Amino acid sequence: MAELYPGYDVLAKWRSPSFDDATRDVLRGRLERVPQRSFLSEEEWRLLDAVVARLIPQPDRAEPIPITPWIDSMLAANQGDGYRREGVPVLREAWRQGLAGLMAEAQAEHAKGFDALSVEEQDALLTRIQRGESSTPGWDGLPADHFFTDMLLRTVVGIYYAHPDAWSEIGFGGPASPRGYVRLGFGGLDPWEAVEARDR
Repeated sequence: MAELYPGYDVLAKWRSPSFDDATRDVLRGRLERVPQRSFLSEEEWRLLDAVVARLIPQPDRAEPIPITPWIDSMLAANQGDGYRREGVPVLREAWRQGLAGLMAEAQAEHAKGFDALSVEEQDALLTRIQRGESSTPGWDGLPADHFFTDMLLRTVVGIYYAHPDAWSEIGFGGPASPRGYVRLGFGGLDPWEAVEARDR
């Protein structure tokens, strides 16, 4: 796929008025302080890593944006959105149950772990879970489609697009503070924003 913003690097604004010290500290953490495993078991980590690789493949990146470490860190801190769907287990239990459900589905269908499946088998299994078509009993109280869409996918995408590499990929100029954005109308760009390749 052709790059929409070739050559654009949001971090080139590091010393510009687009970033302040607070923003730089947050970005430095995302770039340099990637957490070590502290909550998930090795098996859960491998499974989640394999799932993440199918939800957001990053074949063109020499260093993929880390996602699993930040989910593990979120779970270690027991830090969720502050609400949950009625009847669904609490945060950590729900994630453990959801990952166990994915493992069970892979074993029931293919007699091996999710990370050992082919890409096609992984995608087919995840598509079934997304549709709520689970075939094992481990999902009791946690609808498979809810875990996939509202917990797993939402979290993975949120972490991915919080990373500066993803910002550069989509031409995002960074937070509105401190510089702010002035030209807010459709197609309006401030001089410091990225220009899409097809608009050059």
